[in-house]
Amino acid sequence: MDDFSEGKERFLDLLKQVDPAVTAVIPSAPSNGHFLISLTKGHSRKFMSLSEDDLIDLSADHTIMKEVEEEIKEHIAAMK
Repeated sequence: MDDFSEGKERFLDLLKQVDPAVTAVIPSAPSNGHFLISLTKGHSRKFMSLSEDDLIDLSADHTIMKEVEEEIKEHIAAMK
């Protein structure tokens, strides 16, 4: 499994831990070094931007993982 796939899986695992009802669509390639990720819960949708480096390092760096988890929580809270 390559770094992108590992990071993507770790992101989806984090999302599932925070709120299993939220789904995500992660583009297959970054745009200008960032992924614009769509988070959907019911009829609500929010977009979050995640740098390519953060997504790749997500599974290896605990600090980045905590930061991304907090950002996910903020975006989900804004959906309600």
